[in-house]
Amino acid sequence: MMKRTVILIPCYNESKTIADVVRDWKRTMPHADIYVYDNNSTDGTAELAAQAGAIVRHEYRQGKGNVVRAMFRDIEADCYIMVDGDNTYPASFGPVLEKEVLDGSADMAVGDRLSSTYFTENKRPFHNMGNVLVRRLINFLFHAKMNDIMTGARAFSWEFVKAYPVISKGFEIETEMTIFALDRNFKIVERPIEYQDRPAGSESKLNTYSDGIKVLKTIVNMFRTYRPFSFFTIVAAVFFLIGLGFFLPIFFDFVETGVVAKFPTLILVSSIFVIATLNFFCGVVLSVLQKQSKQTFEMQLTTMHLIRRCMYTKQDKQPVGKEDEGGI
Repeated sequence: MMKRTVILIPCYNESKTIADVVRDWKRTMPHADIYVYDNNSTDGTAELAAQAGAIVRHEYRQGKGNVVRAMFRDIEADCYIMVDGDNTYPASFGPVLEKEVLDGSADMAVGDRLSSTYFTENKRPFHNMGNVLVRRLINFLFHAKMNDIMTGARAFSWEFVKAYPVISKGFEIETEMTIFALDRNFKIVERPIEYQDRPAGSESKLNTYSDGIKVLKTIVNMFRTYRPFSFFTIVAAVFFLIGLGFFLPIFFDFVETGVVAKFPTLILVSSIFVIATLNFFCGVVLSVLQKQSKQTFEMQLTTMHLIRRCMYTKQDKQPVGKEDEGGI
């Protein structure tokens, strides 16, 4: 059975570039259906996308995360290629990532900008610094070797798309995808792609500071969720060291004089040590629950595979062009 590829383009006020993006993808991958999901644009983006040949749908909840949630729930395909509508990624990367997914080499194939032209093309230095910071944080916290965490050019398998629970509402969605794929042991492949800065008149919707803070909060929250033992052990260690700093002077005074001179401080230290202990055991309990969650997820993923295999088997067995027995 022929496998289906779709191009997914989330858009918000991209009238300067969307028509060029759609035409570029139609030339490069004529076999793929192109979906533009308009997110309350006010500049005619949806109309221009339709005129260029895209299938236009609308998502009225603002934010890229909300758009991705709608795209992943609505559309059935074997390979999903997601790209921004700002014309910063040439469509030539599409067949490369598509092959990785359809061959089964990747559940998420990532277009790596940072190993290519990003730092020379991008004119926003804080964005460059933010990309490097996020990459280093995630690689350190999740023991990974990813090159580009926040790229908007990706391809996904059906299994990843249908198993991925979208939580983020905004631009932190790419970070969330990467962490989810790393934690759930999906196959990830990175391929260098060219990046070009936005054309004149096209403005980025990403706010360097507010969206950067959201991304960092997402990393912390997901580290706590997916690595609870490490997270709460770090918290416990911090409280323990603080308590130890207050306790040692009291202990040394007691050794020298045989008298505890600072009872209020000793009570505070005891409370800090209790908090440290509670955090440590929270990490232990939550790590057990996290392990059970992974086991449940793997069983659900196996069930999804079986259901999809049965669907394909039924479709392959259906006779082609045969009318119903009771038809006229």
